Formats: sequence, structure tokens, C-alpha cells
Amino acid sequence: MKIACLHTADSNVAVFEAAAREIGLAEGTLVHAVRPDLLADAERSGGLTRDIAHETASLLRSLGLTADAVILTCSTLGPSVDALDGTVSVPTLRVDAALAEQAVQAGGRIVFLCAVQTTVEPTAQLFATAAEATQTAFEVRLVPGAWDLFKAGNRDGYLAVIAEAADAAYREGAATVALAQASMVGAADLVKDGPRPLSSPAAGLAAAVTSVSRDA
Repeated sequence: MKIACLHTADSNVAVFEAAAREIGLAEGTLVHAVRPDLLADAERSGGLTRDIAHETASLLRSLGLTADAVILTCSTLGPSVDALDGTVSVPTLRVDAALAEQAVQAGGRIVFLCAVQTTVEPTAQLFATAAEATQTAFEVRLVPGAWDLFKAGNRDGYLAVIAEAADAAYREGAATVALAQASMVGAADLVKDGPRPLSSPAAGLAAAVTSVSRDA
């Protein structure tokens, strides 16, 4: 089995390889493409534009030619999967879609944390759709200053402010905290005031494996 991952940050390669080991995937299962320019363009444009979505969709199609499944790991670019419109022959997933489904099954009030402004709108839309069937109460919060720390290469600071935001959400009554972006996963180890937050890499990979098995 080959699962192709389209990232917008080099650091997410290691994040997804760790998640692959966590769920028992064989070494070499994942192949990675990294395009930080796509997220940079979206940030400059104030969000995902039609042109960026179509370019992302084209890349996803190309990756699908040599893989059994494709995962888009950037939440900002997530709606680009909709632009595929059935034009790929392998399962092509948004990594945060699996996270949304997992979160709404947990029950209780959910707080989804985002690190970058351009992720807030697509995250809110995705999670609203997932929550509708269960009438789950949820809130999407941006963690102030987090993305500046990430872009500055301050990984420890980045994860610390996210963990602090998760702890604050638990203190305010959240039953579940979900980390909307794959790059945030390391913050889960630092949270002290509630259950380990949900994160997307392992959930997304497991969903891809299930999709491949279903289509086999």
C-alpha cells in the first residue's frame, strides 16, 4: 500500500511518519510531497482562492496516479478536495475530515483549536457539517501568536501556546479539545488540565487505510 501525503510544511513529514508507526503501517508506506508556497499564497490572499484550490487539486490528481490513497494534510487547503469532483480513481481525503468525525463521536462540547487564521473558516465549515448530524456543540478558536512562532522556527514555543490554549478550553468546560492542524500534534503531550486532545495525523491515515481496504 502506498499513501501519498501533500504537505505545506516540511516538518509535517516527520509528524506523519510518526503517526504511521503509531498505527502500525509498514515503513515506506508513505510518500511525501511538500509545497509550502501554496499555503504562503493562501496567507497572502487572505484564504484559499479558486486558483490555489485548482492548483492543489491538480497536484492531488498527480499524486493519485502512483498511490493507493492521497491525503491533503493542510487544513487551509482542505476545500481543494471538493474541486476534484470525482476526477480521481483513488480515495483522496482531507486529513481534518477524519478528525472532525472522531471528535463529534466523543460527545460533549468540543473546542477546535487552529494556529493560522486562514484555517479558521474551512475548519469551521467542515466541523459544522460533521456536528450537524449529532447536534454537537462546538467552537473554533484561533490560538493568538501561534503561527508567528511556527514560522519563526520556535517549535517549543508554538506547541506551548497551543497546549496552554487547550488547557484553558478544558478549564472553561470543554469535554474534548481537537487540534485542527497536523503541525499541532506535539502539543497534546503538554496538556495537563484535561484528556489528551484529539489530533489529525493518525486519524487521517487510519481513514485512508480504511478507504483503500473498502475499495479493494
